[in-house]
Amino acid sequence: MAAQHASLAAGRWQTLSLAEQLANVGSEVARVRRWQGKDAALCVRASVRAFELLALTIGDPRWRRRLKELTRVRECLCDAMTGGQEYGNTLESLDRYFLAFAVAARIGRANVSQSTGGEANRESH
Repeated sequence: MAAQHASLAAGRWQTLSLAEQLANVGSEVARVRRWQGKDAALCVRASVRAFELLALTIGDPRWRRRLKELTRVRECLCDAMTGGQEYGNTLESLDRYFLAFAVAARIGRANVSQSTGGEANRESH
C-alpha cells in the first residue's frame, strides 16, 4: 500500500517534535471517531493514516528510549479500534490522550514564534 503521507515518510516527519507527531496521530484518531458508524470508507482511511503516522513515530530514531510507550499507544489504538475488548480502550479516551499533545505542540510552536520574532509563524503561511 502506498504511503498516505508520502512527504512525511520521505523524512519531513523527523523534523517534527514528539508532541507534534503525536498531535498529528491524534488528528487522525479524531477523524476515525468522527466517521465511525457514519462512513466506513472515511473511517478506514483515517485509521490507516493514524497507524501510518504512529509507525513513522515509532521508527523515528530520536524516540528509541520511548519505544515501549509508543508501542503501547499503538496497542491501545488497536484495542480501541476493535471495540476495547482487551484493555477497555475507547476512541474517546485516546482522543483525550492525544489532545494533550496537540496543546503541547501548539504551546511549543507559540514559544518558537515568540523567540524568533514571529518568523516561524510567517514562514508556515
